[in-house]
Amino acid sequence: MEIRVYDDEEEWFRSIFANSRKEDAIQNQYEFFVQRMGGPPLYSQRKGHPALIGRHRPFPVTHQAAERWLYHMQQALDCIADIDADSKIKMNNFFRHTAFFLVAGNELKNQNQGIACKHGTSKPTAV
Repeated sequence: MEIRVYDDEEEWFRSIFANSRKEDAIQNQYEFFVQRMGGPPLYSQRKGHPALIGRHRPFPVTHQAAERWLYHMQQALDCIADIDADSKIKMNNFFRHTAFFLVAGNELKNQNQGIACKHGTSKPTAV
């Protein structure tokens, strides 16, 4: 499923993954999802705690990027006939939760650096 992001037609989106080796990204994502969906702790055994926000800190995880990533995940799931519809819904819900968890982490990082997030203000409000 990860391969699709490297072939996206949008350069701004492909650039997010430019400094990541495709093979490493595929392995990381595979092991993370196996672990999170109830399988063996492959990711943690190899890389330690997932620490998603920290691991994604260098990347511009925006609402637009999350939606684009979710589009690719949906397209990939649609191509896999061996996964039943209920499981696909549950997987998509998990993907959406995770994507926007990372967006929130990115916005928090930006607030801490004095950069206004999408819905925030750059000035603190008086109490």
